[in-house]
Amino acid sequence: MSSDDPIRGIVLAVGATVLFGSSDTIAKFLSTSLPIAEFLWIRYVLFLVMALLLGRRVTGQTVHPRNPGMQVARGICVVLSSLLFVYGVRRMTMAQATTINFLSPILITILSVPLLGETVGIRRWAAVGAGLLGMLVVVRPGLGSFEPASLFGVGGAFCWALALIITRKIAISDAPETTVLWSAAIGAAVLTVLLPFEAVRPTGPQFGLALLLGVLASGGQWIVILAHRLAPASLLAPFFYTQLIWVSILGFLVFGNLPDAWTLTGAGIIVASGLYTAQRERIRGPRTALVAKSRRGV
Repeated sequence: MSSDDPIRGIVLAVGATVLFGSSDTIAKFLSTSLPIAEFLWIRYVLFLVMALLLGRRVTGQTVHPRNPGMQVARGICVVLSSLLFVYGVRRMTMAQATTINFLSPILITILSVPLLGETVGIRRWAAVGAGLLGMLVVVRPGLGSFEPASLFGVGGAFCWALALIITRKIAISDAPETTVLWSAAIGAAVLTVLLPFEAVRPTGPQFGLALLLGVLASGGQWIVILAHRLAPASLLAPFFYTQLIWVSILGFLVFGNLPDAWTLTGAGIIVASGLYTAQRERIRGPRTALVAKSRRGV
């Protein structure tokens, strides 16, 4: 049952970003020595277990959505966002990959026009333009420091934004537990299909890290759900950007790299744009607010 405890909600939201930042760091570390589909499969199996535990308190309707086609599409988008994110972060710094992922709220605004028929005012379009400018600052196409892997990050952010657009469409008919369960099941199924093409025998430490990744990412998903039950999304949104702090620290401690001035500048622009977009969503009211109980987590 929902309750009003914004302080606890904020603490949980920040805690979730710590877990997500830690799981992303492990994913980057494992991506250099273990097939990505393999350790993501382990992560999704644990995610599916979490989803089953979450849904057991709900009636049988949890297993039978009213929009199975859209649930399948959302699940594919979610797992693609995870795959593309890891393929990108394998070659980028943690801060760069996380910053690019912050494009999702901006891409949601763009996609909401053709897919949801929403009207976007000039101020929100200005925020979109600023966010895309921030992305160009981070990616720096045409310059010697351009990293092609950043395109994977942009693709991952696009898939996640599309998943959340679908969430808007199905939120009225399907319970959040249904959406979480189907996303976990579809992701596990897709990765199971990919697994035979890449699977290798992991070492003990690799398997242990893959399990830890799954526990951290799934725990973060659960905490996000709890946070949104305690506080409104518009209040929590700014605190999810603290993930950039944790991944910068972890990136330095584990990989010895820090975000450069370009990344920090682009991150500032994207975060400001995302916060303004969230504020405009809050002003427009709950009818159009994004209903999303989970976050792209690897």
